[in-house]
Amino acid sequence: MKRISKRYKELIKKVDSVLYSPEQAVEVLKTTATAKFEESAEAHVSLNIDPKYADQQLRATVIFPFGTGKKVRVVAIVKDAELYNAAELKAEKIGSDNLIEEINQGYLDFDVLIAQTEMMPKLAKLGRLLGPRGLMPSAKAGTMTNDVKVAISEFKKGKIEYRVDKTGIVHVSFGKVNFQTNELVENLRTFHRSIVDNKPSGVKGRYFKSFHLCSTMGPSIEIDWTAF
Repeated sequence: MKRISKRYKELIKKVDSVLYSPEQAVEVLKTTATAKFEESAEAHVSLNIDPKYADQQLRATVIFPFGTGKKVRVVAIVKDAELYNAAELKAEKIGSDNLIEEINQGYLDFDVLIAQTEMMPKLAKLGRLLGPRGLMPSAKAGTMTNDVKVAISEFKKGKIEYRVDKTGIVHVSFGKVNFQTNELVENLRTFHRSIVDNKPSGVKGRYFKSFHLCSTMGPSIEIDWTAF
């Protein structure tokens, strides 16, 4: 049996067995973040979908208005690398065939890989390397595009990709606990709106089952998802 620490037992006492409004939940979340590092604010949303069916899969992107609080390392593969200034765009690297070969040789020090659409056929050989890590560019994720500069800017500002896991739950970090309450709430509202806007066509009946928040090391706080 997993042992619960004294610290965690005390944190649990701060959470009532009620459905909190988004604002109330964020306030409680901030009081339960007592770890010795800056914890992330997490959302875990259980949906009434079965992703094994094609019309019940959820994979989308969302741009958090206040970012995620995390430094995102972005690299891009383009046809004419000389037309892009990596430092100016705040990208870690921008390259062409040379960057493809570098990645093939083991360079993976990035969180997001953006590729110009016409370069995708050349990335085929990287599929086994990038696919399992969720780094393979795709139109659905916004990482395969003809507007590379805009894509880099969006991911640097706080754009993330999310998807439902095999149990029908979506997990995301929507900021850091040191954000202002209104900033976390607005990020949360934006995320909720994105889930609603990307509702799979095969969903029958109620879409949301439950909506919980927590800090990285804190207890779960349930939100009244109808209050958004």
